Amino acid sequence: MLYRIAGQFKTSYQKDQALFPVQQDAWLLGIILLFAWLILPLTASEFVFQTLLIPVLIYALAATGLNILTGYAGQLSLGTGAFMGVGAYACYKMVTIFPDLNLFIAVLLSGTFSAMVGVAFGLPSLRIKGFYLAIATLAAQFFLIWLFEKWAWLYNYNASGAIQVPNLDVFGIAVAGPLATSMAQYYFILIVVTLITVLVINLTRGNQGRIWKATRDMDIAAELIGINLLKSKLMAFAVSSYIVGVAGAMFVFLWRGAAEPNLFDIELSFRVLFIAIIGGLGSILGNWLGAILIVALPVILNTVPGVVGLEIKSATVEHINVMIIGALIIFFLIVEPHGLARLWALIREKLLIWPFPH
Repeated sequence: MLYRIAGQFKTSYQKDQALFPVQQDAWLLGIILLFAWLILPLTASEFVFQTLLIPVLIYALAATGLNILTGYAGQLSLGTGAFMGVGAYACYKMVTIFPDLNLFIAVLLSGTFSAMVGVAFGLPSLRIKGFYLAIATLAAQFFLIWLFEKWAWLYNYNASGAIQVPNLDVFGIAVAGPLATSMAQYYFILIVVTLITVLVINLTRGNQGRIWKATRDMDIAAELIGINLLKSKLMAFAVSSYIVGVAGAMFVFLWRGAAEPNLFDIELSFRVLFIAIIGGLGSILGNWLGAILIVALPVILNTVPGVVGLEIKSATVEHINVMIIGALIIFFLIVEPHGLARLWALIREKLLIWPFPH
């Protein structure tokens, strides 16, 4: 009943290829945006901001960047965490060298440095692919972490080797540092994530998105029809690394507040990869579904046992969380490789033809 499409006619190719060919999809998105922009920020507590809302936005953006490279262009990467670190350290250097620089500009520019590093490590992608490319990006992960530790200029020669986020404001509102409120940080992140998500949707639905999909599905055939594989792959590395770098800058400046090099280790890379796999490779929606699941699962495991009267140690909860995530990855790789996004697509198809079974 909710997805009844009687009377919705597609009278042109433009309407047939519209972003929302069914009006109910646009209404659903409008409701979600209403909650994201008004209802949740005005009703959420500090705990909800810091454990659910802010990390979901940041991880979804990082997974979007990885999905551009792996899901759309078909290039495996295990260095996402290190590229996030490049964005974080670049943003830190900019706000310390230029104290009056607007944080919006600093965050958006930080992705540029990450994009340059991503292109540099993406050069071997023309000669190697699959497992070997994953190993090459893994080497980038270890090299960049080593660089974060040994190059003292990156953390302003701090004796602790960590970067500390100073108090920063945008238009007189504190958005970073100890004086910032969670609501201000949330809205800052939401604006950046919304802007980049809109740009990514347009990019993947356009000519560049079709080039990436051709490169992913059969690169030899793509080259035969005139696609420049080197340009296509390097563009994917650049766009992916840029988005990941912006996510890394907000990860530190608007959530963590401080960072050491080991914050961007291989565990962070795998977490973002798990979000992309569980959510669905080659899907923008999947990044959000995967991020919600990965972020909310530990919170649920920590709160539900107490509600029902069970006492479980935090270490046990962490082990259970890891086991559940591992089981979900195996399940989706075997049963539904396209992840949660495909499950939602199946539910939507059932709703479109309800009450008929097929």
